[in-house]
Amino acid sequence: MGELQSSDEFVKDGSVDLHGHSLIRSYTGTWKASLFVIGVEIAERFAYAGISVNLVIYLTSVLNESTATAASNVNMWSGVAFVLPFLGAFIADSYLGRYWTILVATIVYLLPCLQAFGADQFDDEDPKEKQHRSSFFNWWSFGIYLGFLPGVTVLTYIQDNVGWGVGFGIPAFTMGMALVVFLCGTRFYRNKQPSGSSLTRVIHVFVAAFFKRNAPIPFREQSHLASSQEVEVLRTESRRQLLQTNKFRFLDKATIEDELDFECRTTRNWRLCTVQQVEEVKLLLGMLPIWMTCLMYGVVLAQSFTFFTEQGSTMDRKIGRHFVIPSASLQCFNSITVMLFVPVYDCLFVPIAKRLSGNERGITLLQRIGAGMFFSALSMIVAALIEIKRLKAAKDNGLIDMPYATIPISVFWLLPQYVLFGIADVFIVIGLQEYFYDQMPDTMKSLGIAVYLSVIGVGSFLSSILILVIEKVTCRKQEECWFADNLNKAHLDYFYWLLASLSLLNLGIFITLASCYKYKKVAPSGTENSA
Repeated sequence: MGELQSSDEFVKDGSVDLHGHSLIRSYTGTWKASLFVIGVEIAERFAYAGISVNLVIYLTSVLNESTATAASNVNMWSGVAFVLPFLGAFIADSYLGRYWTILVATIVYLLPCLQAFGADQFDDEDPKEKQHRSSFFNWWSFGIYLGFLPGVTVLTYIQDNVGWGVGFGIPAFTMGMALVVFLCGTRFYRNKQPSGSSLTRVIHVFVAAFFKRNAPIPFREQSHLASSQEVEVLRTESRRQLLQTNKFRFLDKATIEDELDFECRTTRNWRLCTVQQVEEVKLLLGMLPIWMTCLMYGVVLAQSFTFFTEQGSTMDRKIGRHFVIPSASLQCFNSITVMLFVPVYDCLFVPIAKRLSGNERGITLLQRIGAGMFFSALSMIVAALIEIKRLKAAKDNGLIDMPYATIPISVFWLLPQYVLFGIADVFIVIGLQEYFYDQMPDTMKSLGIAVYLSVIGVGSFLSSILILVIEKVTCRKQEECWFADNLNKAHLDYFYWLLASLSLLNLGIFITLASCYKYKKVAPSGTENSA
């Protein structure tokens, strides 16, 4: 029998293989495992893009829906696809475990499990692997757009020129192949052990605080550590100990023990929580305002799948004499921008910014998100200006009353707004992914990615509601309708100016909140109880 491996060679964060056995660091995890996960995401984005970007054309040209109704329906569909993961994250932590949930995730959009699973391949207790994890989020997004690019070019061309049945059938086949790719990496994966329902733990804290609502707020030092018993539980569950904070002090009442708690003989005492449980809920409440200010980005993003595509369909899309670009394929410029900018950001910007700022990420997570919000608002300003130019071209050429005529203005005039969207994505999308994963409690990483996806999903819902309200208000007279079926008589430029204004206002609120935000703090590894 060979010599036993030293404990230093094993993964320190408590990860196990599919059968619950400890894992040797050099054989598992890191890029060798996460590349399989990124491969699955490439396939998923290919399939998703092939459906989403051309859906508005399918609804208007095949199902004969109005422009506003089609845009609203696409936003509603996207909202469901991105809000569903919120529920999936709770299921993954509670019952099935991340590994088996991911098998389902590739079919029903429970994608937070997939991305969190990929990030989990890097040990948070190892400084080198933790640094690589930050790069993982950049290259994860690179993979997203690598899959997105053929989806918005090849698949949309097939849908427009071969048939919708074939165009929608290819994504289904691709997802089947994605399952095979995922299974091929099984022996390399590091799996976090299930730790119970995130939702139950959150409810537990609020219930306990309600029972103790009349008790005085307990006084503790800010650096107060958990009891020795709680520290041992944290070690068993592979959770890092959170330092106690002074925010939301009313929740600290949940940690007060009284006579009824001493007499309790049930497995779960709903009247009492540990310090760790309370601090986990405080983290969630602290992130809620940031999440709310990010919703505006989801509203703006929804326009690239709807009105941007409708705009492009009215413009000159010819390359040469015979080849016509599908209007939905313009999304490829967004993808190309991200694929070009991610390596520049990760390999050039981060090292330079790191030397200047001293931050291991170059800039903070919230600074990155704020920069993305700025570029998002700028894209709306540019979109409004280009729409004004398109409407002028339609008027100058006498095409106002000819909705199906091609306006003699190149579709490549839309390129700047797509490029700005791509730059915004590199900052805000990747920033949101890492922020919600990094700042969530250790047992709620999947929930963190679900919260990020909900920004897009809820933003799509809000966009749908906004469109319906504006349509009802402005379309009483056809000449004043912002979303007239004849885009040459519509006022999409007004809508873009509105979104730009709301985005800039929202950015100001975000900067104010970000300046007050306190990042998560954990006790140093190996800290013993001092209380």
